[in-house]
Amino acid sequence: MLTLATTTPGEPEIFASLQGEGPSLGRPSTFVRLSRCNLACRWCDTAYTWRFAGDNRPHKDELAFDRSANQVTLSEEEVATRIAALSPGRLVITGGEPLLQGAALARLVALLPGMHVEIETNGTVAPHPALDGQVHQYNVSPKLAHSGNPAELALIPERLAAWAADPRAYFKFVIAHVDDLGEVMALQSRYAIPSDRLFLMAEGRSPAELAERNRWLAETCLQYGLRFTDRLHIHLWGDTRGT
Repeated sequence: MLTLATTTPGEPEIFASLQGEGPSLGRPSTFVRLSRCNLACRWCDTAYTWRFAGDNRPHKDELAFDRSANQVTLSEEEVATRIAALSPGRLVITGGEPLLQGAALARLVALLPGMHVEIETNGTVAPHPALDGQVHQYNVSPKLAHSGNPAELALIPERLAAWAADPRAYFKFVIAHVDDLGEVMALQSRYAIPSDRLFLMAEGRSPAELAERNRWLAETCLQYGLRFTDRLHIHLWGDTRGT
């Protein structure tokens, strides 16, 4: 069984859209958003996947979501049927933190032969062995200090080293301030992350926020030879579920 986020109560967040971030930006994709996360980012734009009533971890919106309305459990077979009904052959599994459900994901992906599989992860959880061989691409987004997560939880050395050594893993760092760059460069140096697999992305949940930060972030990427990624879905549809 898989625990998924919802778009509306009872309706799992499974949808077709354009990939909005990272190396696959602009590609038609089928998305599956899972529920639950082991981290708690202050600026998280999918807090409805983890900040349920009774969870007092800090978040800038200070909203607590009703679990029954924002979480649904389905069999792997039902999720596969819903995915197969959509046309894009690129599957993006996101969250929350998808790798918390690695064994169930392995069973799901096995039901979808021929699909290109991407997993978006915060980089703290090792892939389940049965899943790992079925994944074509990992979009790894380690959380910097401004996320509010303690480094001992968010930046696990053995996991960062493993991702850096895996050519399928692309790193995407969320940048809120110019000062965040120093932390990124230190991590790149410590773990030998190749520049062509390292993206910088502005933190922002509106086109206006992104436009302001993208100006100086683009210049930063040019200066340091890093890759820039926007948040295409925010510009097209705003900060909404199922996009």
